[in-house]
Amino acid sequence: MSTDPETSGVSDGSAEGTGTPDSTPGATGVGEGAAETGGPDAPAEAADPSPPTAGAGAGEADTADAGGATGAAGDSDENTAGDTASKPSEAEAELAAQRIERERIERRKAARQGPIASGGKLSGTAADLLAAVRAVESGEKPAATVFAEPEPVPRRPAAEPVRRPEPAPAAAAPAPDTVEAVRRVLAEGGAPDALAPQVAAVLGEGADAVLRADPWQLLRVAGVRPEQADGFARALLGAECGPDDERRGRAMTVWLLEQAALAGHTALELPALTEALARRAVPDPEATVRSAIAEGEALVFQDALEEPGAPARPAQEDEEEGEEQRPVRVLAGLERYALAEESLADGLARLVNAPSKEAPEEWEAVTAAGGAAELVRAVAGHGLVLHTGGEAARAEPAALFTAVRAAGLRAVAACHTPDGRDRFAALLAADGELEGSGPVVTVTGLLAGTEGPGRDADGSLDLDLLIVLDAPQLDVEGAAVIVESLPDGARLVLSGDPAVLWSAGPGRVFADLLAARVCPQVASRVPDPGPLGELVSGVGAGELNQVEAPGKEIVVVPVRDAGEAVHRTVQLVADSVPRAIGVPPEQTVVITPGHGGAAGTRALNAALKERLNPGPGRFGGFDPGDRVAYSPAPGRTLPGQVVNADAEGLHLSCAGVPVVVPRERVEQSVRHGWALTAHQAVGGRWPAVVVVLPGDAAQALSRPWVYTAFGRASRHLSVVHGVEQALPRAVAEVLAKPRTTRLPVLLRAQVPAAG
Repeated sequence: MSTDPETSGVSDGSAEGTGTPDSTPGATGVGEGAAETGGPDAPAEAADPSPPTAGAGAGEADTADAGGATGAAGDSDENTAGDTASKPSEAEAELAAQRIERERIERRKAARQGPIASGGKLSGTAADLLAAVRAVESGEKPAATVFAEPEPVPRRPAAEPVRRPEPAPAAAAPAPDTVEAVRRVLAEGGAPDALAPQVAAVLGEGADAVLRADPWQLLRVAGVRPEQADGFARALLGAECGPDDERRGRAMTVWLLEQAALAGHTALELPALTEALARRAVPDPEATVRSAIAEGEALVFQDALEEPGAPARPAQEDEEEGEEQRPVRVLAGLERYALAEESLADGLARLVNAPSKEAPEEWEAVTAAGGAAELVRAVAGHGLVLHTGGEAARAEPAALFTAVRAAGLRAVAACHTPDGRDRFAALLAADGELEGSGPVVTVTGLLAGTEGPGRDADGSLDLDLLIVLDAPQLDVEGAAVIVESLPDGARLVLSGDPAVLWSAGPGRVFADLLAARVCPQVASRVPDPGPLGELVSGVGAGELNQVEAPGKEIVVVPVRDAGEAVHRTVQLVADSVPRAIGVPPEQTVVITPGHGGAAGTRALNAALKERLNPGPGRFGGFDPGDRVAYSPAPGRTLPGQVVNADAEGLHLSCAGVPVVVPRERVEQSVRHGWALTAHQAVGGRWPAVVVVLPGDAAQALSRPWVYTAFGRASRHLSVVHGVEQALPRAVAEVLAKPRTTRLPVLLRAQVPAAG
């Protein structure tokens, strides 16, 4: 057996008798590996140790209580927000801009139409809960058992629209007196006084009085767990504290719904919520939910269900069925996600219902040949079109973009990451369409108003066509802002690969739209080329195929344990891949299931730094030249490099853009970035990828995870394989964890199925 990676694989060449890729220079599969060892890893963000809080030491955040899903957002613990800083951060500016835009959207919708009555024929618990929501919206507080239906409240009048949303200044740091008062209350309850700035920022002025009146409000601070809040409450309230306290039940309800949002749900079915409350020792879960609804802490919804085998039908037909009622499900959710999902459904219905079946005159000149012709025809006659396909299928939206601009119409393309934006701009430039990336933006830049077209007098985006690439990464809040920002008559194309991991934020917008079938769907027939394309396509179909890789495009490196996995990974990145494949370390990324564990991102990044850029870490653990993953906002990760540091903070270069991270935010938002999780890597592509699968990661694997991780490689993929048959089993059997969303039901009520 040859041990030279130059001639027979990309191994370090150590002869260990474990069936290295040196022994299989031809057919390469990833279905076998070394013995599984090690304890369970912690792939989810919520599984990272939380900051020390009252009543307990560091613990793991619990997402399983809220419906059993750990969530797509959980893969990236850079998503957690840091302390509120006196200087506005990029994340705060983006979130504030989105909040301003959502308020503008609500005012604009209110000017177009008034509230619509619904739920009049519900009965029993569903009708009572709906009436409770209406009572809260009208300002009343319903009795615990009697729910009176109030009159709808008129919406606020529309205000003068702005040209584009400008990032609002971040909230001022809490006053020193407020922080000091909170610190005294925390000390009385046995909580670390280091939490005082966070508590003051979350609860605002008078936070100390709020905590004394309701100690469980501590749960609103990120990282605080129920048992810690319980310990704090016991210390403050003494004998008055008990599991049946109404304040505890309401706080626990909100906390569970927030954990569900982290797991990707926009709402929870009522039985799942009450069951989770019961597991948290809440004596009367149903009464607790009613109390939370009455206080405006949560909202409740009733969604009509389709009977098995019955064709989809609009909600108007239910009104004509007399007393006969279709089955409903009762859900509870937080207001921000409920309003975003309803706003999204309204905006999508406007796009679907507005255009005529015949293409307007200006769209008749838009033509394209080949595989893009079907996409062009669909877009000419419809306001919303879905396009599915892999990386190579981006050629079709690119052809559509070129044809639309050639016809004199205004087109803009938005991608999930700066890397995706640059790849799409390069694709257009190869066709001679663009010299720069002006009309190609990131979704974040488009929402924040820092990239893309201006806005008209009505506040709508100044365009005729918006193409959103990487559409599976859209969450309900981002999608709602995009859709409501489109002017009447504009077209929206959502394009992406439905097999990748879903959005980090709540919702499954692209998957819900594909399932709802309310608009044309164009499936690309352009396959991703080469052995890598063949392997990834098979994974998408649930098969882990043996693939011929004569050019060493795919190499499997079996390992016995996590320590060997780290050792082999460093050798691959620093030596074997550059020498045998010609891809330097700075163009190689390592992907592993989680941050924790003996072969998680932390351990791998420490080993890779020691080999590739050793240094004392004098800038908060970082040195100039370090590769980093910067998370300016929840769900966003920007690969970058450390430039230097000074009194202002840590200076980074992210996609060629200089970024300064304030010193107080470095620990929360910057990590080393040679190794990433799959959620951090989604939307990006690298010449070489090393996927690390230690034995303790077997439970974290699923088909979407494997598909996403393997699909990040454009030239070479090495799989450091230690999970034996768990990998093919995950590809064949483990699908994406379900998410509870309301978008399909909301769309069905407003848009007829496209068939």
